[in-house]
Amino acid sequence: MRGKLVAVIGDENTCTGFLLAGVGETNKGKSNFFVVDAETPKSAIEESFVKFMEDENVAVVVINQIVLLTRSDISWTPTDRQTSSCSVEIPSKDKPYDPTNDSILQRAMKMFSADELR
Repeated sequence: MRGKLVAVIGDENTCTGFLLAGVGETNKGKSNFFVVDAETPKSAIEESFVKFMEDENVAVVVINQIVLLTRSDISWTPTDRQTSSCSVEIPSKDKPYDPTNDSILQRAMKMFSADELR
């Protein structure tokens, strides 16, 4: 996985934090981050998500949980030639983490019985 990028879709604070941490990459007019605000159309978010997931240089797409909820109906199917990209949702500064909307946590909870979770 050497040389793979982390892409970020999120609010300005999230993207800025990741860029300051050194995650940012701009090459030939393409960047690995997309800033979302209240004015950003859903279609632009979907287009950005699909673009990152299909980019062979991107290994992980980090997306704010609140943004993920706005694009939850994206139908995206990986092609045979694709590497294994994954998406990870994180909380944003303005919206607290909501475990009931965390798809990864929900899948993990299904693996355990109620007794094991106590």
